[in-house]
Amino acid sequence: MTPQQFLAQVKSGNLAPVYLFAGPEMYRRRICRRMLIEKFLPEDMREEGFVRHDLDETNLREAVDDASSLSLFVSRRVVWVGAAEAAIPKGNAAEAEAAATAIVTAYVRNPAPDTVVVFDSSRLTFDSDDKTKLERLRKIFGAVKDQVEFVPYSAEEARKVASDLAAKAGLQIAPPALDALVESLGADVARIATEIEKLALFAGAGRKVTEEDIQAMAPDARATTIFALVNALSRGDRAQSLDLLETLVRDGEYLPLALTFLATQFRLALTAKEEGLRTQQQLQGHFAKLGVAMWPSRAQQVMETMNAFPRSRLEMAIRRIYQADKALRDRAPDDRIVIEDFVLALTARA
Repeated sequence: MTPQQFLAQVKSGNLAPVYLFAGPEMYRRRICRRMLIEKFLPEDMREEGFVRHDLDETNLREAVDDASSLSLFVSRRVVWVGAAEAAIPKGNAAEAEAAATAIVTAYVRNPAPDTVVVFDSSRLTFDSDDKTKLERLRKIFGAVKDQVEFVPYSAEEARKVASDLAAKAGLQIAPPALDALVESLGADVARIATEIEKLALFAGAGRKVTEEDIQAMAPDARATTIFALVNALSRGDRAQSLDLLETLVRDGEYLPLALTFLATQFRLALTAKEEGLRTQQQLQGHFAKLGVAMWPSRAQQVMETMNAFPRSRLEMAIRRIYQADKALRDRAPDDRIVIEDFVLALTARA
């Protein structure tokens, strides 16, 4: 089921008693949650009627038992169970997995009246790396027939949404500035929406938003600090690399997203090196044929990364990023330590 199909159910009032939300995309997920609460819960019931659990902090049995109980204060409830992927036992614990499946199945067969339960898993992606865990998640929640997939926006889709949001906010953003915004935020529409709200307050109505405005207001870590980190890594400058990581942390950068940018940067540079591309125009033309939009500034960054790293170090960097990405998907990772380990590995002397 797509988010649009879920919203259609919400608007029609024909809601299922249990849903599974899966996938990392947050913008449509927030819209779906807000619409569910607004349409299903009368305004005077929302404070008591919206209940949250997190399976990182409580177990599946306790969350389901709460959903099964009737409230003394409201006649309707929405029970939101976050971190649903935590229901997956570590390792191949078949007995624990069967027990979790039985808990979910029993509730689906006999759900509480006037209650909508949403099991929400936002950590697992639809990439091959998470395929096994996603299959296990779907097995545990197999009795839940209404499963909503939140697939990330493509760069083109994100740009279209950004343009619509800017127009709705009354902002005049030139195409290059809009491109810079989408690029700097990794096509993450949830973050794009937040930054457009900030830009609307910053620029005001009627004034054209420039790239300088975006650099002033939107987080520029991915466009500037992370690229500086790439350069420091290429030199093997451990001290400078760790200083730049400290800047990212201090600026509140979401480190898994920063790692995604690094992964993309190194993969593009490796592809360009393998294809023997030598100019910015060749890069843009090659990746355009592959359906990868690339603005001139990004092509220049890829060129510089390609020239700074020999092929062997690009391949090693990609392997290290894969290991760091797996570590970030642990149940309770320390993002900073994971990225520090990556920096230390990449700047180690041969």
